[in-house]
Amino acid sequence: MKKYLITGGAGFIGSHMAEKLLETGNNVSVIDNLSTGEFSNIRHLVKNPKFEYTINSILNRDILEKLIKDCDEIYHLAAAVGVKFIIDNPLLSLQTNIGGTENVLEFANKYKKKVLVASTSEIYGKSNNVPFKEEDDRLLGSTHITRWSYSASKAIDEFLALAYYREKKLPIVIARCFNTVGPRQTGLYGMVIPKFIRNALLNHPITIYGDGKQSRCFADVDDVIDGMIKLMNCKKAEGEIFNIGNDYEVTIEELANKIKKITNSNSKIEYIAYEDAYEKGFEDMRQRKPDLTKIKKFIDYKPKYDLDMILSRIIEYFEE
Repeated sequence: MKKYLITGGAGFIGSHMAEKLLETGNNVSVIDNLSTGEFSNIRHLVKNPKFEYTINSILNRDILEKLIKDCDEIYHLAAAVGVKFIIDNPLLSLQTNIGGTENVLEFANKYKKKVLVASTSEIYGKSNNVPFKEEDDRLLGSTHITRWSYSASKAIDEFLALAYYREKKLPIVIARCFNTVGPRQTGLYGMVIPKFIRNALLNHPITIYGDGKQSRCFADVDDVIDGMIKLMNCKKAEGEIFNIGNDYEVTIEELANKIKKITNSNSKIEYIAYEDAYEKGFEDMRQRKPDLTKIKKFIDYKPKYDLDMILSRIIEYFEE
């Protein structure tokens, strides 16, 4: 059995990862500063003797170094996430995403620990070359538009990870997540499914930003975690980048209507302009769909959950 360190381990994906690794008999240590994570996500794990947690930041180098020295492998999931959070906290987001990742990779290299770096579909920016392939060009907007700072910071993370792999032979894997959703995700930072479901259950208005014709692909957190663990255990995946998610596409408008129907909600569907929701000049992408050919080839990746199953799981969670 191994000891895993999960950065951002009290976050939505991190807490599910901790659960999964504990279920298979491993020891798990998590670090989280609770900026977007919640202690309630890991409270049920605290009594497990194989679980330990540290409430602190990956920018705290002394604490991070001790945790990395003491583990076998690292799932680096800590990041500033969510469009709203990035726009409200631009400086902290850049410091966390770039400085934090630099710290993780530096100490991972010092003690030669394998790292999975969680990246994002935001990497592709506003490219129209759909579905996105891992080696595709990136197309970003002006630096005046804050949302592109997230894409830029995660690209730097990827460059750093690949540089450590090429120069220092540090074993790394990069997983670009496409709209991971599931129980315990909060709608506070702009995540659309939990926000829509919560409002539908309360019969509050369901607010769509823009015209609702933009489309996304949603993947269940269990599928994403299974994929990440398989990538970590795949020697051939070292030094590689993988899209991870689901490739079933739905428009935001269709999603709102689907959620309204499943929950028997009386909510009105309302539309507001992006600039009223976020910031002046805000840009969004019309489509975001992954090409999953590469991850299927390497680990025979097959998502088990379709959109109806995903929504049922999250609705059940909110009703509880």
